[in-house]
Amino acid sequence: MPTMCLLNPVLAGSALLAVCGLLILLRSRPDAYGKQAERLLPLATRLPARAAWFLQELPSFVVPIGLLAWQPHPLFGPPGTLLLGLFCGHYFHRTFIYAFLTRGSPFPLTILFHALIFCTLNGFLQGYYLIYCAEYPDEWFTDVRFTSGILLFFLGMAINIHSDYLLRQLRKPGEISYKIPQGGLFTYISGANYFGEIVEWIGYAMATWSFPGLAFAFFSSCFLGKRAYHHHRFYLKKFQDYPKSRKALIPFIF
Repeated sequence: MPTMCLLNPVLAGSALLAVCGLLILLRSRPDAYGKQAERLLPLATRLPARAAWFLQELPSFVVPIGLLAWQPHPLFGPPGTLLLGLFCGHYFHRTFIYAFLTRGSPFPLTILFHALIFCTLNGFLQGYYLIYCAEYPDEWFTDVRFTSGILLFFLGMAINIHSDYLLRQLRKPGEISYKIPQGGLFTYISGANYFGEIVEWIGYAMATWSFPGLAFAFFSSCFLGKRAYHHHRFYLKKFQDYPKSRKALIPFIF
């Protein structure tokens, strides 16, 4: 395990992450799973949703936890380890709680494979930077960038978890039909769960004040924002009584 920062690979990885986000945004269609699946793939090429979400999110938790376990600093010492703990906390929930509660449709193996690669590399990028490269002043815990970022992070996480809960309540166990989401921020936007996660990662980028954090927030905004937009179009097309005042991602705006 290296004990010094190799900054050039970190910057290159962050730039690549941002470019990938831009390419996703410019692509004509989002990834074909869930509401955006145009056709039902053979069972041999799909995995049950719970298993798929668990496997694809697991590296984003395990990789930075492994880096934390082998890092040379006290676990509760520098700000970087605490900030990486926030990242791990998000993916602990996604891996060990959300994955076993979701009632989604089977997941294409090709998308699962791409997600595994992404989560592994991004988990390493965020963890490596915060442990070996990040340098914060002693007063960082009281800096407005840190405190505002932490506030946004937990606000976004709360919105995301609550919105996922509301979506799960739309289906009884075994149901696969789609219904109009109601309650919470779904009153104003179709992609309330995506909005919450985007806010979460913007908060993370602010609190870390880092290029990797900013690149990840940008990538998440592109990827999740595009899905929110296409979900909104799906709802408008499928339900004639879908609320016309409801926006796609940002309340009252977009």
